Amino acid sequence: MKTGSQRIGNMVQSDIRAMTLECSKVQGINLGQGICDMPTPELVKSGAIEAINERISTYSPATGLEPLRKKLSLKLERDNQIQADPEKNIVVTAGTSGGFSSTLMSLFDPGDEIILFEPYYGYHLNSALLAGVIPKFVPMNGPNFEIDFEKLKEAITPKTRGLMICTPSNPCGKMWTESEIRLVGELANKHDFLLISDEIYEYFRYDKRKHFSPASFKEFQDRTVSLMGFSKTFSITGWRLGYVVAPEELSRPIGLANDLFYVCAPTPLQHAVYKGLDTPQSYYQDQMDEFTKKRDQICSALTRGGFEPIVPQGAYYVLADTSRFKFSDSKEAAMAILKETGVASVPGRAFYNSVLGEKYVRFCYSVEDDILNRACEKLSQFGGKN
Repeated sequence: MKTGSQRIGNMVQSDIRAMTLECSKVQGINLGQGICDMPTPELVKSGAIEAINERISTYSPATGLEPLRKKLSLKLERDNQIQADPEKNIVVTAGTSGGFSSTLMSLFDPGDEIILFEPYYGYHLNSALLAGVIPKFVPMNGPNFEIDFEKLKEAITPKTRGLMICTPSNPCGKMWTESEIRLVGELANKHDFLLISDEIYEYFRYDKRKHFSPASFKEFQDRTVSLMGFSKTFSITGWRLGYVVAPEELSRPIGLANDLFYVCAPTPLQHAVYKGLDTPQSYYQDQMDEFTKKRDQICSALTRGGFEPIVPQGAYYVLADTSRFKFSDSKEAAMAILKETGVASVPGRAFYNSVLGEKYVRFCYSVEDDILNRACEKLSQFGGKN
């Protein structure tokens, strides 16, 4: 009996999930998976309870609750400089990953190509592969992860249908500059392909850096799909709530795919986020201040432990170079760190198509202070360091 489709046949469990399982076996500290184990804002929690008590439990429109979409349009104008009609341009999805899947299935055909920048987020790659979309890889040059525009131009072919931007980036924390986005947008206009921008970490930025949303640039907003969400900002990764912003001719098919795959995002949790969007603006600044301290703490601990961390500009992950330890590959490095310290990371190979990733492991520092303190103490002593 046939037990699987061709499209799933070559897929394997992500290293992120695999390391979470390995961490559970030793009851370690999981700094691998970006579960964002932080407190949820009171308005979001009370909004969920209110929805349950008031029986806001039936299907919502496939594009999301109307009040939520209206409030999102105000947020987009205020924080992203994006003009979005709540009826025509916004689709609430089952997580940002669900929004990306709906985008792939509605705007791409099997055999189309999508450009990914290394290091990339593994789910971007695997979702594309599952949809029959062919990835093309363009390296970003560390430690600042600058765009190699000559390599980018070489990667563009007549089959190029889209290009993926992740800013702030998972896994390296890169924040795209205004000039980089403009240059990529000019190439998209010239070669007629889509810009897909994952901005789930938009509120996690450091050192007063500014976040630029590609859809805010009028020159190419008509070909831009923005993937955004609430999982990280409100610490509700398990609630699976995101949204897509796109021109009507793109949002319409995305909304249809979202309906066919998911019917709608969880209605009571949409109501919770609707309430949560009234959280004071000071919340976002306080969050950035808190995560700046966490970033600096883990980077300092890694340095003391003999690693070379690449200090992130945004998001809440740090890539650490393990070269000085002479591991054979990044999986061996991650397992050795877990065995000695009880702290789980993710092998860098999860984010690279090339061998460049084999010298890195990725740590997530979105955990409460007591957990991060214990992890940092252990990491700072790795390899017998004092």
